[in-house]
Amino acid sequence: MLPYRGRFAPSPTGPLHMGSLVAAMASYLDARAHAGIWLLRIEDLDFERSVKGADREIIQSLQRCGMQWDEEIIWQSARTIHYQDALDKLKPWVFPCACSRKEIADSRVRMGLSNAQIYPGTCRNGIQNGVTAKAFRLRVPDGKASEIHFHDRLLGFQWQDLSAEVGDFVLKRADGFWAYQLGVVVDDAEQRITHIVRGSDLLDSTARQIYLQSLLGYSTPFYLHIPVVNNADGEKLSKQTGALAFDKGSKDLLNDALCPAAEFLNLRLSTKPTSITQFWEYATDAWKQKFFTDQGQSRPQ
Repeated sequence: MLPYRGRFAPSPTGPLHMGSLVAAMASYLDARAHAGIWLLRIEDLDFERSVKGADREIIQSLQRCGMQWDEEIIWQSARTIHYQDALDKLKPWVFPCACSRKEIADSRVRMGLSNAQIYPGTCRNGIQNGVTAKAFRLRVPDGKASEIHFHDRLLGFQWQDLSAEVGDFVLKRADGFWAYQLGVVVDDAEQRITHIVRGSDLLDSTARQIYLQSLLGYSTPFYLHIPVVNNADGEKLSKQTGALAFDKGSKDLLNDALCPAAEFLNLRLSTKPTSITQFWEYATDAWKQKFFTDQGQSRPQ
């Protein structure tokens, strides 16, 4: 087995909130429990949503919480040449698409199909003369080849039919930005990530990423998707749903942020910690107890 390498990959759209702290904590604890490497990657490909200075705020908040990465931080915005190289390798499966989201939805309505977001294959066989391509999509296979299975270390067996549930998906967006799916797959492979621990809101992306990994000749990491933190209305905490920063300059991050995040993850700390250093010691032990022994689902790899 390869040595454990994990990562936390936030987007700098604002300061970290409790939901992103939970995700960071889970990935950090899994790496430390495996005596592995933990990396920090700033996923700033969407320049329109990125907030100036948010990356530095994220870095500082993680440091104040006692989390330390083991190698240099990378920024996706500095790696666009690598995504272009991957797109070139995928050329046999990639096609230009001139459809807007509204056109996709309208097309599916006309075809009597449900789920207006699934791409109906309009431009698979070429775009009309005089029409400008808006994006580049990856052609997904039909039949059994479209069925992707994987084992999640917490949720167990997972299955998705890419053709029926996703359709041909975007690798480079109409605005010229690289799509999340391509960026994350390329960076995880080049950083030699062996284990991915992230929120269950990204579970639906996993099959697409595994398919991309297979086409590019990359190894597939182990996955563990944890529950996401919701607000009072049951919506996932995010900047769009009004999530507030957990790091408000308080000196008591231990009790105001770290302990509540551990409680959300259902970690049973043996004793109430009195320092951040002690917190990580107790929380790592609790993570081992929970994820290395529960029904044998998540034993160290």
